[in-house]
Amino acid sequence: MPTEYDYWKIFPRMPKKVTIGDITIRDGFQHEEKFISTPAKIYYAEKMIFAGCRDLEITNLGNTWLMPQFKDSDEILAYFKGDRFRKKCAKRGINHEDICFTAVTIREKSVDRAIALKKEGVGPDRILMMVSTEEEHHFANSGTTLPDYWSEAERCIKKCNDVGIKMCGTVSTIWGSPIGGATDMKEAVEFTKRWLDIGAHDVEHADHDGSASAADVYRYFAMIMDAIPNPEKHIAHFHETKRMASASVLACLHAGITNFEATIGGLGGQPANFLDDCPVPGTGEYYYDDPRYVGLVCMEDTLVQLDEMGIDTGYNIDKVLELGRKMEKTIGRRLRSEAIINGRTLKEGHMQFARPDLADRKKKLGEKPGQKLPLS
Repeated sequence: MPTEYDYWKIFPRMPKKVTIGDITIRDGFQHEEKFISTPAKIYYAEKMIFAGCRDLEITNLGNTWLMPQFKDSDEILAYFKGDRFRKKCAKRGINHEDICFTAVTIREKSVDRAIALKKEGVGPDRILMMVSTEEEHHFANSGTTLPDYWSEAERCIKKCNDVGIKMCGTVSTIWGSPIGGATDMKEAVEFTKRWLDIGAHDVEHADHDGSASAADVYRYFAMIMDAIPNPEKHIAHFHETKRMASASVLACLHAGITNFEATIGGLGGQPANFLDDCPVPGTGEYYYDDPRYVGLVCMEDTLVQLDEMGIDTGYNIDKVLELGRKMEKTIGRRLRSEAIINGRTLKEGHMQFARPDLADRKKKLGEKPGQKLPLS
């Protein structure tokens, strides 16, 4: 039997077009131990929109005593809901209503804050609450038990529906917990069903500590797509601790997942427990020993990967690569992207590196232009 060479016939669920949400401003910056200025946050979110992004996570509405990185959340939301930004979008032919701005909330008090901002005309379009299948990890993040949290989430979804805010339900520790160890993927499938049953708009499936392997990612998302076959309901979220996240993205594609999240430069990790010159609570001690190996899947490299597979992302990738180079100056260190240095694979090649006089040499040898084998 001959080998099948058509990639899409081997993996018939694999999409030709995907959505990549940018979560740099929230998940990317939350781990930084210096305050990223409000103008910088606005600059990068705005430029990502102008480069093609339509789904952005731009702040956390939680307790600013725990996470002072987000003390400017109201100002950022007000800017992106304001007339000045709307006019910038109109000038570029962008429909402001096509952009979805998400804020993380986690607990009901923060949800109530999002609702109050919505009533003022500056609230987020979508918010996010989060469960972990491993309860110790869930308790570390939320401060309450899973049964109690599910009841709280159901109340919050009803409140959000009343004011037109979408709720994203996150499921974490799918492939393992940094606290409790191994987990059962089947529990994450059941948690996903529960989120949708209680009214969540979509579900983020999260590998928050880089535990996932490509094989288990494929198994899990194949299970998800069998149980809930609407790809619009599922978002893949991978942290990068072992340089394996790009393989996980590929495994997702094979399973038919079309929505992903990433950060510029692969920034991100746990909320910082130090900011500028002052210790802050964050979510406690870090789960890892070396901060160089913490973050999310890298936006720039992921876009290049997908583009070179022939998968449409809707982005102007060269603009995103330029933003990646600027982000290294903003953060003050080398980040994870290789694409911002090595660029994209150019189909026209790099003729500046060619040795001269190949045509003359071929003519001298009696060879035709383009001839690559001896004439028989």
